[in-house]
Amino acid sequence: MLQRSGTGFSNPGTQTRPDRSEKALPLGHPGPKSRRNGSRVCARSGGRPSGAADRLRGASVARRWALGLRETLGCFSAMHPLRRVLRAHRCLRWRPLASVSWLLLRTCRASCNLSSTTCPSPERQQEHGVQKDFSSRLATGPTFQHFLRNASVPQENLSSLDVEDPPPYLTVDQLLGRQRKVYLETYGCQMNVNDTEIAWSILQKSGYLRTNNLQEADVILLVTCSIREKAEQTIWNRLHQLRALKTKRPRSRVPLRIGILGCMAERLKEEILNREKIVDILAGPDAYRDLPRLLAVAESGQQAANVLLSLDETYADIMPVQTSPSATSAFVSIMRGCDNMCSYCIVPFTRGRERSRPVASIVEEVRKLSEQGLKEVTLLGQNVNSFRDNSEVQFNNAMSTSLSRGFSTNYKTKQGGLRFAHLLDQVSRIDPEMRIRFTSPHPKDFPDEVLQLIHERDNICKQIHVPAQSGSSRVLEAMRRGYSREAYVELIHHIRESIPGVSLSSDFIAGFCGETEEDHLQTVSLLREVQYNMGFLFAYSMRQKTRAYHRLKDDVPEEVKLRRLEELITVFRKEATKANKTSVGCTQLVLVEGHSKRSSTDLCGRNDGNLKVIFPDVEIEDVTNSGLRVRAQPGDYVLVKITSASSQTLKGHVLCRTTLKGSSAYC
Repeated sequence: MLQRSGTGFSNPGTQTRPDRSEKALPLGHPGPKSRRNGSRVCARSGGRPSGAADRLRGASVARRWALGLRETLGCFSAMHPLRRVLRAHRCLRWRPLASVSWLLLRTCRASCNLSSTTCPSPERQQEHGVQKDFSSRLATGPTFQHFLRNASVPQENLSSLDVEDPPPYLTVDQLLGRQRKVYLETYGCQMNVNDTEIAWSILQKSGYLRTNNLQEADVILLVTCSIREKAEQTIWNRLHQLRALKTKRPRSRVPLRIGILGCMAERLKEEILNREKIVDILAGPDAYRDLPRLLAVAESGQQAANVLLSLDETYADIMPVQTSPSATSAFVSIMRGCDNMCSYCIVPFTRGRERSRPVASIVEEVRKLSEQGLKEVTLLGQNVNSFRDNSEVQFNNAMSTSLSRGFSTNYKTKQGGLRFAHLLDQVSRIDPEMRIRFTSPHPKDFPDEVLQLIHERDNICKQIHVPAQSGSSRVLEAMRRGYSREAYVELIHHIRESIPGVSLSSDFIAGFCGETEEDHLQTVSLLREVQYNMGFLFAYSMRQKTRAYHRLKDDVPEEVKLRRLEELITVFRKEATKANKTSVGCTQLVLVEGHSKRSSTDLCGRNDGNLKVIFPDVEIEDVTNSGLRVRAQPGDYVLVKITSASSQTLKGHVLCRTTLKGSSAYC
């Protein structure tokens, strides 16, 4: 965990892979040099001491470490009073072995179950001639299994453990929110929406309150995006606006705390803390459990940061709190991180490696959402269809991954685990009246069993996002996408054959490194050939840490990028309008979301293909209750006959209220 100290950063914790049960120190504690995620982290001090002073200081530190470790180990072998371990902590002065000492203390609490009966002190033992040497103490002390057993705390116990056993520099009371009000702003993708709900769930359990009024907030948290430079600039501008709010805060109120959460905190940690002094806390995508501690440290006036990436954090035990009580749909995160390492993409560096939630925890969350009356769930992941649950040992020897024909990966083929088709099957069985969507997939992970399942299940939406990024095989190779234009087009044909009437969407990048005019025209021709129903198109924005940043040259001028982007958008809109007009005259099932933003007399909803549908708010027949006439409400399924279409919206006349299963006879 990066901690601010003067003009540099210190890492007071252990140098091993971070464990969720360990606690970091407040900012400002001195720490050793270490390596964390491949970057150098150091604490800067005054002038450099002489070599002799270095040696003397090193010898003194080594003696203190040895003394502290010896006394701590003695706690296990001789059952000394707890003050022995605390004295060891003072000797260590929170150097690298401090976290080991703290872990030993917790192991002592959990495994040895200290009783009120204390053993004789070392002085008494020496008097009776029973003093043991260090080797014998070590032999009778904790084994490696003690560390494994107590370091691997079950996720469902983490929250209670944090409160019952806070870090030594904080009290339980300091970790509580004491009804301070939190204001949350979300930027970027659907994963950030889900992250906001996870962060709020954690803070709510710690005693914080939620507010939608910025002026009455005690804590402002921005959940950020780093996918493009424009997304980051939006946050810098927002921080500039919040500076005035913080400086004008009345002294009669508690100080306003501002935090940056998510991908931007992970990517620009040092720059944010140095450039924006109004920022009090940073929390990366894998550090939301640490928010109560970070806010408690910030209360002392220090900046606090936790941007460590995890190999196993999925927040599987945390039930996200829906931020909109009137919502008809919800996002469910099924996996985090990405292993694809596309040359342009920052995601593996801000969200870490791929890891999937256990199927059982996902099924349970979807079941609870169904019980709350929600009618649509979107399964989320950076590479959602590469889902692989390895939590159940009996499935770990299963066959290797089956990829789409003509596709390859940038990593070694993975073996075993419960795959996406199994999860999709289980989730779609929970509630036949609940729609299931998923995003964002990678084209390589569409085996036939996934396509067949989408075709067979009425409640799995017939809409697939197939990000192409470019129509040029040469550019796709530079992007490390793992497929050619020809393989991609073949997949599109296969999807349309497997799922008649499927709605397709895609992503495209204009002006990637080395893209020529011919490459651009090939992308234009792909848009015309496929005729997507929806599209997400952006000019290329180079990101630090990516492979493109280190190995390629961002040589397409900005004005050329923007021109090519405008051309792509124009072609996309023209082709999408053609594709959407094929729905005119058809009857479609629409899930009502609420009133249209442009007209209070119209309602708005989405069809199976995720297109927005606008229709009049009038009385209609309820086919489930013969003779009853009603007005459609958010969460209702209605049948709408489409009368017109554009590149983004359909319009029509509402016919009746129905059910998802009952609509199959009309659509």
